[in-house]
Amino acid sequence: MLNGSDNNILVTGGAGFLGSHICEALVNKGEQVTCMDNFSTGNIENILHLKNLKEFSLKTQDVEKEIFLTSDLIFNMACPASPIAYQKNPISTFQTAVIGAMNVLQLALRNKARVFQASTSEVYGDAKVHPQPEDYWGNVNPIGIRACYDEGKRCAETLFFDYKKQHSVDIRIGRIFNTYGPRMQINDGRVVSNFIVQALNNDPITIYGSGEQTRSFCYVDDLVEGILKFTYQEKEFGPVNIGNPKEITVLELADIICVLTGSRSKIQFKSLPQDDPVRRKPDISKIMDLIQWQPKVSLEDGLKETISYFKNSMK
Repeated sequence: MLNGSDNNILVTGGAGFLGSHICEALVNKGEQVTCMDNFSTGNIENILHLKNLKEFSLKTQDVEKEIFLTSDLIFNMACPASPIAYQKNPISTFQTAVIGAMNVLQLALRNKARVFQASTSEVYGDAKVHPQPEDYWGNVNPIGIRACYDEGKRCAETLFFDYKKQHSVDIRIGRIFNTYGPRMQINDGRVVSNFIVQALNNDPITIYGSGEQTRSFCYVDDLVEGILKFTYQEKEFGPVNIGNPKEITVLELADIICVLTGSRSKIQFKSLPQDDPVRRKPDISKIMDLIQWQPKVSLEDGLKETISYFKNSMK
């Protein structure tokens, strides 16, 4: 049934930034979608436009609790992803990443369902290999302030592979790199949202470190297309990198946002946080060869859409 429509699909963390876009794309495909969220970081406004559709239903539940649903396909998007959110309660973050993964895998096992795990570029840590290919094991501080998320996601990948090896669960693992777009939280502490809010308010734009550290930013529509195409294909279970390989310095990003917003903001430099990666760029040759996917939306066009969203949200 996976290649057709009318699948029963569960999206955990479905009211979050990425999760809500996954729900929307699946509904548009004609799938029957259950959004599950405990609203610790998700936002009901992200899914209000879907709530009354016959293809959509909402279940308020924490992924740390056992899940009793009938599903053909599961997208496990549940976990705080911004440093501010996941460092607020590191034990809960780790439990969400690991116990949540166990619960969706148990559900997949019972239902003989396929399950996509939203992993992250953070599994590479402060990478010593650049760009980062999937066979790089990473450079992660296991006891640092980011470890609850980094190591939680690494542990979740281990669980997914063990369920595949021991129980033949049909898994897909995507390592998601920096993503931006409408429905990002205004106060989530990520660099794109921080810069946009500061620029729109003409406040100083806060850059940590010299600003020469790099990131690669993928617009959310491109990312969702990559996730869905990868999840529905039959040849590869992953992990695969999903992101935009166009690398840019944080300082360049600030300059672009200032120009697009017409901001009068000045740059303010602060010290770099512990374990913050210096360079981040995905090697996406694996997913390009597999499903002929690559990002299409330019950074400037994606930022214009995101800035417009933030302007409306801040009224």
